[in-house]
Amino acid sequence: MNQSRIKPTIWFWVLAVLGLLWNLIGVYFYLIEAYMKDEMRATLSDAQRAIFETQPVWLTAAYALAVFGGALGCIGLLVRKKWATPLFLLSLVALIARTCYYFFMTNATEVFDMVQGTILPIAVIIIGALLYIFSKIAADRRWIT
Repeated sequence: MNQSRIKPTIWFWVLAVLGLLWNLIGVYFYLIEAYMKDEMRATLSDAQRAIFETQPVWLTAAYALAVFGGALGCIGLLVRKKWATPLFLLSLVALIARTCYYFFMTNATEVFDMVQGTILPIAVIIIGALLYIFSKIAADRRWIT
């Protein structure tokens, strides 16, 4: 079977670039949270600060895997490599783990507003799932090999 690549549509490039920008925003917020200064923590409510200060190490690792995996997956799309798909899957699994922790192991949905506590985490998972599905479609259509 011929494994040659087929030229992708313009929508492939648009979605890959938008996905990269989205994930770079995630990387930015990860770095802000990972290197949050005491002055920044002081602006949080006691309940919000408690959530950040008591989260387990694996949660920070999941956050890093989610955002860096998604960003590298988008780079994989842009260089048209099939390894983008497993990176998107890794990112999605990490996103789901992190969100489940916040929804079921903390009171984050009560402490943060509706957008930060509920809508944004669900939207992030949906976008992560769509990027994973998009990479599978790209592989099936041989836009990435």
